[in-house]
Amino acid sequence: MNGIVLVVDDSPENLSLVMNILENGGFTTLLSQSAEHALSILLEVDVDLVLLDALMPEIDGFQMCREMKKIPKYHDIPVIFMTGLSEQKDIVQAFNVGSVDYIIKPIQPAELLARVQTHLKNARTTRAVYRAIDFSGRHFLAMDEHGKILWFTPQVPCMLDYTLAVGSSSLPEDIVRWYQRCVTEPITVEPYYKYTNENQNFNVNLAYMGQPDAGEFLLRLTIEKDDDKIISLQKRLNLTAREAEVLFWIAKGKTNRDIAEILSISHRTVNKHLEQSYIKIGVENRAAATARVLQALFI
Repeated sequence: MNGIVLVVDDSPENLSLVMNILENGGFTTLLSQSAEHALSILLEVDVDLVLLDALMPEIDGFQMCREMKKIPKYHDIPVIFMTGLSEQKDIVQAFNVGSVDYIIKPIQPAELLARVQTHLKNARTTRAVYRAIDFSGRHFLAMDEHGKILWFTPQVPCMLDYTLAVGSSSLPEDIVRWYQRCVTEPITVEPYYKYTNENQNFNVNLAYMGQPDAGEFLLRLTIEKDDDKIISLQKRLNLTAREAEVLFWIAKGKTNRDIAEILSISHRTVNKHLEQSYIKIGVENRAAATARVLQALFI
C-alpha cells in the first residue's frame, strides 16, 4: 500500500475523479465533502497526506489547514491544495497556512500522482530521520528568535513532560527565559540549563547549540543520569551497563514504559534486560529487584 490519502472537496464529481486517479496509482483513498467531516476522519484514521479544496461552504480549506497545523498529531501531515483559484494571493495564502504544494484545477492525473508521491516520500524521509536521531539518543528542539517552535525530535515532549506544538511557544516559562537570553545575550549567559521534570523525577540538561540556519536556533536535550550510582551498580551486581540503567530506574519506581522513553529504547528491549537482570541478581520480581538494588547502592 502506497499510503492513505484524505481527499476533501465539496464537489462529488471532483471527489470521484481524484479517487479514481489515486486508486489507480495504488493509494487508499478517504473522501469528505466538508472540512468538519474531514477533521473527524483525522481523529479516527492515521492519514498520510491530505488533498484539500480551498473553496468550501462553512469552513474553507485555508481554515481547515490552519486548524490542522495547530495540532501536533496532524502538523507533519502534508497538505496539497487543489483548487481553481490561481491568483498569486491565493497561492501565497495556501503556503502561509501550512500547505506543501498547490495544484490548479482542472486536475491532470500524471501531475497529481507525481506531486502526491513526492510529498509522501519527503514526509516519510523526514520522519525516519527524526526517529533515527531519537534512537541514537540525540534529542533536539529548534525555535525561531522569538521562541516559536519550528521542529523537535519525537522524545522531546516526553522529556520535558510538556505538550509541544510546532508554530507555538508552548514551553515551560523558565526554559523560554533562558533561551531568549541565549539568543539576545550569547556572550554573558551560560549556554547550559538544567530543567527538572518533576513528574518523571529526573533532570533534563539543555544545551544552546547556536544558529545552524537563518531564523533557526537549536537546543540539544539530554537526560541527567546518576552515572556514578549506575556504574557502581554495574560493578557490584556484575551487570551490563544497560542492565544497570534499567534496574536503577526500576528502583526509582519507573514503569517499563517510562524506562523505555527515558533510555530511548523499545518496551520489548526493557523487558529483555529485566529478564536477564533478574537471573543475574537472583530475584523473581520488581519488588525484590528494587530491594536488591537499594542494598547494593547503600552498603
